[in-house]
Amino acid sequence: QVQLEESGGGSVQAGDSLRLSCAASGRTFSTYTLGWFRQPPGKDREFVSTISWSGGGTSYADSVRGRFSISRDNAKKMFYLQMNSLKPEDTADYYCAAAFKPYAETLRDPTDFGSWGQGTQVTVSS
Repeated sequence: QVQLEESGGGSVQAGDSLRLSCAASGRTFSTYTLGWFRQPPGKDREFVSTISWSGGGTSYADSVRGRFSISRDNAKKMFYLQMNSLKPEDTADYYCAAAFKPYAETLRDPTDFGSWGQGTQVTVSS
């Protein structure tokens, strides 16, 4: 299994940008589909974005497409979520996750991801 740890959350104003990072440990990091999920206050955890092992395949939730960008660096065992044009509705705890499954655009259910970080809080004020 792979262990994950997020960093980079914080409190920002609407329209600002943040970059979340996720550090991974484990020998098979490059074979995992990686993802970002978020859990708004009082709501269920929801899909944000995923990326294939090569980085060539990416998926985004409709609510973030065009504003957020996922990337990974297998050599450094890191992956990232660049969040631009943040909105108050982006306020949530953000989690990085790894699935030992082939990438697919339909791979969006949290139950498909077996490894999770501890979460990092993002607060966007208007």
